[in-house]
Amino acid sequence: MSTRLLLSNGHVISMDPDIGDVAGADVLIEDGAIVAVRPGLSAEVTDAEVVDATGRIVIPGFVDTHRHTWETAIRTSAPNATLDDYFVEILDTFAPLYGPDDVYASNLAGSLECLNAGITTLVDWSHINNTPEHPDAAINGLREAGLRAQYAYGSANTSLAKYWFNSAEVIPGDDVRRIRSTYFAGDDGLLTMGLATRGPGFCQDDVVTAEWALAREVGIPLTVHVAMGRLAGRFAMVEQLDRLGLLGPDTTYVHCCYFSDHEWRRVADTGGTISIAAQVELQMGHGWPPVAKSYQFGLAPSLSIDVVTTVPGDMFTQMRAAFGGERARINATSWQADTLNPDTTPTARHMLEMATINGAQVAGLADRTGSLTPGKRGDVVLIDATALNVAPVMDPVAAVVLAADVSNVETVIVDGVIRKQGGKLLADVDRARGLVEAARDRLVAAAEKNKAAAG
Repeated sequence: MSTRLLLSNGHVISMDPDIGDVAGADVLIEDGAIVAVRPGLSAEVTDAEVVDATGRIVIPGFVDTHRHTWETAIRTSAPNATLDDYFVEILDTFAPLYGPDDVYASNLAGSLECLNAGITTLVDWSHINNTPEHPDAAINGLREAGLRAQYAYGSANTSLAKYWFNSAEVIPGDDVRRIRSTYFAGDDGLLTMGLATRGPGFCQDDVVTAEWALAREVGIPLTVHVAMGRLAGRFAMVEQLDRLGLLGPDTTYVHCCYFSDHEWRRVADTGGTISIAAQVELQMGHGWPPVAKSYQFGLAPSLSIDVVTTVPGDMFTQMRAAFGGERARINATSWQADTLNPDTTPTARHMLEMATINGAQVAGLADRTGSLTPGKRGDVVLIDATALNVAPVMDPVAAVVLAADVSNVETVIVDGVIRKQGGKLLADVDRARGLVEAARDRLVAAAEKNKAAAG
């Protein structure tokens, strides 16, 4: 028996150029897939569950293309950190202490946080695999929450010296193959798999080559941090990958703040994709978020949260940080040169593109999410446009990008299943919060004990 869900009379921002933005439109979802997007469906469809979208802006679910979800348990533990500080305060202090239960609690609570904020798709950059039980725990947390996610298997985090400075340690291929065969035998489920590799600047060349080969052997995409700040290998990381013959369309490059023009061209020419974590980049010293530069080279950049140890976990923050940061850079450059702003200055619509359809492309999921297109899966968010911080609406795109916040995310649907309704998550939030608070308490106590022992 089929299930039908009708979103009635909303202002649809489809992110599909053939459909466009449609006031007073209906969205019909059947068996998890979008069937139609147009006005008048309410008069034709009589056997569907109806969600009244009057006074709501209807958008595709947001896509977060890079989040270390395991860090949810230590939220805001490094509010003033630079990137250099982060390596010591988080990766060298807390990460080695994480057990599988801490990862599960963080991934469950972090995934529910995503859904609450209208993020329906997540790339979970999981570089916390201290034991073989850790990846299983991470995947269980994602699966229980019910969002769409790419689980990106990363390295262990037992020490900075072993895993982050010219490392000779390769991600364990046997365990990657185990996870692939156990949980991701196909690539068409709600959860898919990637490889979160440390890449050049962190690893020896033979390790980089081995990890790229591993991902391509098992048929999963790669995601890698590049060109951010001094400690992380500021320059020429893409040049190193190019020298090793590893560039390709299966790789997402995260941050990209210090690419040369040649590196931008090589990423574009080889079909690579871009993830920008604007608030982190501005706040932690990675560099300017390279929004205009991405578009200049024909790339469609996406947005990501990165770490909730230091920044908020919602896409509204990222859209505004990317918008304000890039326009500030361009404005300052134009004033200094006494010229008009260039045509490449980003717009509010660019930000919504980055948070939706571009994100789906970067996550390798544009065939199933990122736009309200018939045939794609029903990943939809309703924004309450009657709220005082959003109304009155003159430009619905600007209302989402510049006025709305998490409190206005009224309804969230993933794969045709309602996950948030009436502003409330349909999940055991108290249990998730209790688990992640217990994980916090254990981790903080263990970190303090280690600090005391070290004198």
